Amino acid sequence: MFQQWRRRRAVRRIEPGDGRLVQRFRWWQLLGRSLFHLDIADSTGRCIEYSVDVRQWKTDENGYVKVFLYRNGLQHAVSRAPAVFPVEGGAIEVAASNFGLKRCHFVSDAGIERQMRPDVHSAEGRRARLDERRPQLSRLIGIVSIVALLVGVCLLLQQIAVPILRIPPIAEQIGPVEPLIHLPLWLSIGLGLVAALASTERALRMRYRWWLDAAGN
Repeated sequence: MFQQWRRRRAVRRIEPGDGRLVQRFRWWQLLGRSLFHLDIADSTGRCIEYSVDVRQWKTDENGYVKVFLYRNGLQHAVSRAPAVFPVEGGAIEVAASNFGLKRCHFVSDAGIERQMRPDVHSAEGRRARLDERRPQLSRLIGIVSIVALLVGVCLLLQQIAVPILRIPPIAEQIGPVEPLIHLPLWLSIGLGLVAALASTERALRMRYRWWLDAAGN
């Protein structure tokens, strides 16, 4: 019921588009724009192309990321993330994180999910092409990203746990508590940057897990 309520609320946020043409993806937009496509057949069998255009720097007055839906190249609807756009045979669902998209899927009326295909010129498209052409290298990069984020999770847990364990009533029971890992400032900054890169890499593949990727956010 909660999921249905969230979907209805997201649908109510939809505003009509202004009919402008979808812009071609440019190389300088790699770090701030996501563009995905989906082909759907309507009731007459005619193919309709939907495009989802998300620009991380384009937010509304409340700071929410805006999601633009294009139908056959023309802006059809606008909403904020997380967004749900009803289309033929189902709905397009879009959710964003601080480093890209967490989700950009078509969900059919039968509940079958299909990820939309990234534009070949986008960062997501280039990452998908690497996965196709160099699967072993792609797998290695994915493993490194997970390890980097796991390290970030451990350090985050330590930062949360130590102040709690130093609260007087708790400290009286367990004694003085010191951090298990002491890191110099330069290394802490370096690990933070690595975690951010790892989160970005996983966002390009839409591999989001709140307990893991939150360390990079």
